[in-house]
Amino acid sequence: MRLENKVAIVTGSARGMGRVFALRLAREGAKVTVCDVLDCAPVAKEIEAIGGEVLALKTDVTSEKDTAEMAQKTVDRFGRIDILVNNAAVIGAIEVKDFAKPVDKIVSADWDRILAVNIKGVFLSSKAVIPYMKKQGGGKIVNMSSNVAFTGLPDFIHYSTSKGGVLTMTRGLAWALGEFNINVNAVAPGLVMTEAMQAAFNAEYSKMVVGHQVLKRKIEPEDVAGAVLFLASDEAAMITGQTLAVNGGEYMH
Repeated sequence: MRLENKVAIVTGSARGMGRVFALRLAREGAKVTVCDVLDCAPVAKEIEAIGGEVLALKTDVTSEKDTAEMAQKTVDRFGRIDILVNNAAVIGAIEVKDFAKPVDKIVSADWDRILAVNIKGVFLSSKAVIPYMKKQGGGKIVNMSSNVAFTGLPDFIHYSTSKGGVLTMTRGLAWALGEFNINVNAVAPGLVMTEAMQAAFNAEYSKMVVGHQVLKRKIEPEDVAGAVLFLASDEAAMITGQTLAVNGGEYMH
């Protein structure tokens, strides 16, 4: 197993890609902290059912108190933190049905909510685990960005801006933490039809996106999980500050 005796935190892991990431890391031997503002009990039970060790927490990544407790409780339970997957994010469609808006129709509350979770949440979660990773001599941080960081989306400016910010933060953190043997990388998926994306985009849009890809099939959460696993593993020991695009060739950079 590629992550045997490693300890991982996956934010936003109650459902969607985060749930798939947590299960994949657990299958590879990691002890996993699953955390979300939603109930993580179901995914925790799934991990236990496959013989994994798991800690389930209710965590708001926009709260410095919550993220600090997330890190501390993980260390209290498992003794260390080897991997942080910054997956928690919102696109807004679940909470706001008319989330897709022209630029001049986006209100400040929309903007603030998206950037608070998608950028501030990555920063606070990273900040919380860094002291533990420094103390133990290393670690891996994997940030979830998006294909829209490269392409932009005209009616989702706040979302694409937040995901572009994640790429910039990834590079800055990689420079800041390299001397401590902490690798920081990002994964930028194309359109993956999770619960949130199904609420935001219809089937016709998904079909159009697949048509623009070199590989003509839908991207599944398991496809993205493979990239996360690689960057979290020792196989990526000399990779940092990079972004791995999992987009079927829709955008090449």
